[in-house]
Amino acid sequence: MQGHGRCFKLFLAFSLLLLQYAQGGEVDHSQRDTNVTGRCIEKERQALLAFKRGLVDDYNLLSSWGSEAQKQDCCRWVGVSCSNQTGHVLQLDLSDEVQGKMITPKLIELHHLQHLALPSIDFNGSQFPYFIGSLTNLRYLDLSFTLFGGKFPTQVGNLTNLVYLDLRGNFFTNAENLDWLPLLSSLRYLDLSVANLSNVFDWPETVNKLPELTNLTLHGCDLPPPILSTLSYINSSKSLASVDLSSNRLNTSSIFVWLSNYNTSLVHLDLSFNQLAGSIPDVFGNMSSLAHLDLYSNQLEGGDPHSFARLCSLQYLDLSSNNLSGQLSKFGQILFSTCAQNSLEELYLSENDLAGSLPESIGLMSKLQTIDFSMNSLEGVISETHFSELSKLQSLDLSSNSLVLDIHADWIPPFQLDFINLGSCKMGPDFPKWLQTQKKINYLNISDAGISDNLPSWFWSLCRNVGYMDLARNQIRGTFPNLTLEFSYFPELHLSSNKLEGPIPSFLSKASYLDLSSNKLEGPIPSVLSKVSYLDLSSNKLEGPIPSVLSNASYLDLSYNKLSGSISFLCSSATIGLSFLDLSNNNVSGQVPNCLTHLENLVILDLSYNALSGKIPTTIGSVFQIETLKLRSNRFVGQLPSSLKNCTSLVVIDVGDNKLSGPIPEWLGVSLKKLVILMLLSNHFNGSLPSQLCHLTNIQILDFSMNIISGSIPKCLTNLTTLAHKEDSNFNISHSYEISIGQHEFRNGDYEDDATFIWKGGMQTYKSTLGLMKRIDLSSNKLTGEIPSEITHLVGLVSLNLSRNQLTGQITQEIGNLQLLDSLDLSRNHIDGRIPTSLARIDRLGVLDLSYNNLSGKIPVGTQLQGFDPSIYAGNLQLCGLPLKKMCADEVERGPSEQTDFINQEDKDGLITLGFYISMGIGFAVGFWGVCGTLIFSKSWRYAYLKFLNGLNDWLFVRIALLKRQLKDA
Repeated sequence: MQGHGRCFKLFLAFSLLLLQYAQGGEVDHSQRDTNVTGRCIEKERQALLAFKRGLVDDYNLLSSWGSEAQKQDCCRWVGVSCSNQTGHVLQLDLSDEVQGKMITPKLIELHHLQHLALPSIDFNGSQFPYFIGSLTNLRYLDLSFTLFGGKFPTQVGNLTNLVYLDLRGNFFTNAENLDWLPLLSSLRYLDLSVANLSNVFDWPETVNKLPELTNLTLHGCDLPPPILSTLSYINSSKSLASVDLSSNRLNTSSIFVWLSNYNTSLVHLDLSFNQLAGSIPDVFGNMSSLAHLDLYSNQLEGGDPHSFARLCSLQYLDLSSNNLSGQLSKFGQILFSTCAQNSLEELYLSENDLAGSLPESIGLMSKLQTIDFSMNSLEGVISETHFSELSKLQSLDLSSNSLVLDIHADWIPPFQLDFINLGSCKMGPDFPKWLQTQKKINYLNISDAGISDNLPSWFWSLCRNVGYMDLARNQIRGTFPNLTLEFSYFPELHLSSNKLEGPIPSFLSKASYLDLSSNKLEGPIPSVLSKVSYLDLSSNKLEGPIPSVLSNASYLDLSYNKLSGSISFLCSSATIGLSFLDLSNNNVSGQVPNCLTHLENLVILDLSYNALSGKIPTTIGSVFQIETLKLRSNRFVGQLPSSLKNCTSLVVIDVGDNKLSGPIPEWLGVSLKKLVILMLLSNHFNGSLPSQLCHLTNIQILDFSMNIISGSIPKCLTNLTTLAHKEDSNFNISHSYEISIGQHEFRNGDYEDDATFIWKGGMQTYKSTLGLMKRIDLSSNKLTGEIPSEITHLVGLVSLNLSRNQLTGQITQEIGNLQLLDSLDLSRNHIDGRIPTSLARIDRLGVLDLSYNNLSGKIPVGTQLQGFDPSIYAGNLQLCGLPLKKMCADEVERGPSEQTDFINQEDKDGLITLGFYISMGIGFAVGFWGVCGTLIFSKSWRYAYLKFLNGLNDWLFVRIALLKRQLKDA
């Protein structure tokens, strides 16, 4: 019995030993000589503590790591795993909760480490740790988004046991080659995304040398197109199942030659954001296992993808943002009626030029979950048949087409959608009742859909879970119901440009983004809208004070209402997040409170057209990020606060039509060099124009009209660089700002500036073409001296108004250099001398006023100057010539005795015979049809001839008018 017991013990020990090896454990005979605390080996524990010292643990997430007695066992530390048999550290796995300074070389003490993952720990561009190549037992290495820099880490080629390698999202310098990669013969997963591989032309051949590779991701590596010669070496195991080569510069068919080697293994293929051109290649038809194909944002053409007919496993297909054309029905005939009909789940064809109607056969694709045909040229009618078998459909996007949904009122769809975008699809005039059956809607866009019905009462309860809703640009009528409704999310609601009436309901209180602009809403703004981050209630009929709770908003547009009271809500510390505020065109009054120091995020401030009074507060200078400041048409007094010079990002200042006074500050041109629009019109500014204004090299609109400014016009105007160039600037002047949506989401917004000024006799507002309106208006002041000739260097000017001043001297002869002028007003000054002949060369001139000056001499001849009303020359007693009645001395008729007498006498030329008349008739016929026939059948000749006749008509008009004037005065 004792012998049997001894044998059993030996058998048991041997079994445990085998079990250790079977589980990947190890027997370390040196443990007898190693200081072990619990299961943790001291040498490895010290290496881990040294590693921790290279990290920044602001949130104390590694609190379990330490030297205290209760923390001795490193195998229990967060992110550390050890062998159950030997105590050696096998795995170190941390994430982005900590920051990195450096990785200590002591990490190589972890000789048995098999798994190292430090994803998203920011090492701030420090050198890749060279000693990583010494951890030769590593099978799993994830250093993604660690932001290492320096030379590309070829030393990972020493890690010959690697199965998984992820180095994406780092700052390595250009890789010279990938010669180290074939050493990793066991590699199955490889991700080098964002590494610069622009010089590695043999990358396909290198990949082919990895026989076990199944997943390859080289996203955004600036990969060069494969050279066909590099594809000659094909010795791979045909193992690749997933390939992501998106966001590179692949532009040749050679990439498809390489991919053809993996026809039978490829399941996932992403070639999006490349430059692939031509028709869809036939090679796809041989990829019998392909389930996911992404070709988004290339330059593929055509519309007959025959190769897709054989893809019986295809589940995901994205061909959006290409140049596909032709009829969608042909595309659908291939895709919707083949074996893909039984497998396809997601289909994206948006942003192409596919035309025609939507084929009814799409309704037979019973597994479809997503359809996106938006932004094409589709038209025609969609009925219930198109959705007959789509019971699994969850996302439907047909927006930006010319489709008409002809759906019966009592239709019950077979699906439950969570994403619906039918913007611009005509669904009206009735409100679509089938929406009442959809209980899972998270995104709904039926904007510009031709709906003119009342908003049904059931609609709001339907949208309890909505995250985004857009019903804008319809003619939806009615009032909001009085009900209690709480949204599950913080929704984004667009209801602008409708005919909604009545008060704003309190159940919208949980909306984070709310656009109710351009409706007929009345009453006060409810105070419950305290959680709205984006609030646009402009162009309604709202009255009463502005609730203080709106100070929580990031974007607040209450313009064009009837709101009154003060704007004291700006003093709330909650307005620290406010980036956009437009209260223009209301009745708010009182002073702007001197408490603006906390508005550090404000970019746009528009308080125009109100009844605000007092001085502009000095704390405006604390709003450092402000780019647009509009205070026009209020009752502000005093000077521009000097603190405003701190706002160096200002692009637009409009304080026109107030009662501001004092000299124009010199710091406007010194500190605010980004100014594009500066409007100080209709105030009481005095003194002279400071020469520092010439530093405003970006200025496009300068309006100081209707003030008391004296002195001369600075000659340094040539420094206004933007006005001195003919090139058109941007068509709009826009600004970017950040707004918060919900609790933790932020979004960038864009604001397109506008400006209002007198143009061609009327007050006009410009927005989309504002960048083209380059103008200077110094009218209605007390300016003296001559018009500086330097002003003619501003060849980009479209409008120049110097009227109603006390300017003297002559109009510079180079005025004709301003070829882009559409409006020139020099009236009511003391300008003398002749009108320069070069003025007649400005063929764009639509408005001209030279009246009430001391101009003299003959008005230069030209259809441009003669075509204006005579009133533009009124008050210049010494002017003569058309269009004035007063003729110049050299145009007076010389008398009848000096005219040429034409004497009728009989022609006795013997050469004029009957044959002469016959020849003349034949010649006339040939000549007539030779000219007139050409004019009838040749459009370019006809236009040229008509242009000649118009010019001749203008010349004859002037000559006949002169002749009639001479005869009348005779």
